[in-house]
Amino acid sequence: MKVPSIYKILENAYQTYNQVNFIADDPISIPHQFVKKADIEIAGLFAAVFAWGQRITIINKTKDALQRMDNSPHDFVLNHQEKDLKKMLDFKHRTFNDTDLLYFIHFLKHHYQREISLESAFNRGMKKKDVNMENGLLGFRDYFFSLPDAPMRTRKHIASPSTGSSCKRLNMFLRWMVRKDKFGVDFGIWETIKPAQLVCPLDIHVGRVARKLGLLDRTQDDWQAAVALTNALKRFDPKDPVKYDLALFGLGVNGEH
Repeated sequence: MKVPSIYKILENAYQTYNQVNFIADDPISIPHQFVKKADIEIAGLFAAVFAWGQRITIINKTKDALQRMDNSPHDFVLNHQEKDLKKMLDFKHRTFNDTDLLYFIHFLKHHYQREISLESAFNRGMKKKDVNMENGLLGFRDYFFSLPDAPMRTRKHIASPSTGSSCKRLNMFLRWMVRKDKFGVDFGIWETIKPAQLVCPLDIHVGRVARKLGLLDRTQDDWQAAVALTNALKRFDPKDPVKYDLALFGLGVNGEH
């Protein structure tokens, strides 16, 4: 397929699916229920980390976790008492259980006692000339598991480029926090990470459509494929390539390509 044709497909789909009326059934609808920046960050992180399986289940499980935090996640992680943590017991979403949830809360308390935003957790590993988020993701994972009582079992829930993972869920969370446009789907509440540094969240829908359009040759949905797809999308918008994640996912999940 010729480049102008691909561009037209991507742009049309971006205009179609980058609309707030399309997010009701998407995990991003969860952080949209909050106004406070830190609440958006925490709700968004859980919604992204839980994002595997059916979307309705992802949404319901994220709501469940946040309800256990009294729907005030920032206040809860900072000010909870030991007895309040009993509400986390028996939580389960696929392989994510109450041990994992308790450690996430422990880490978030550690972080927000020192920082006002989760953004600093993702840019701490980055270097000045980084073209993408690889070092940011490596640094975040190291920081996340730097506390002395980090459970080994929880490590599988924070992906890393070092293992070849596409890091789809964390890249999706970063898209939500960093991208900003007039349509209001993504939040754009972070400033130090640039949209051009984001890596496209690569899942089965995005990968299938990208390969059909000739944007991706690699057969595995791994880190190299995510970077390759992002670089291909930079031909169409070098400053904001990951905006086309909305287009590719929309086309894929709605069966249009």
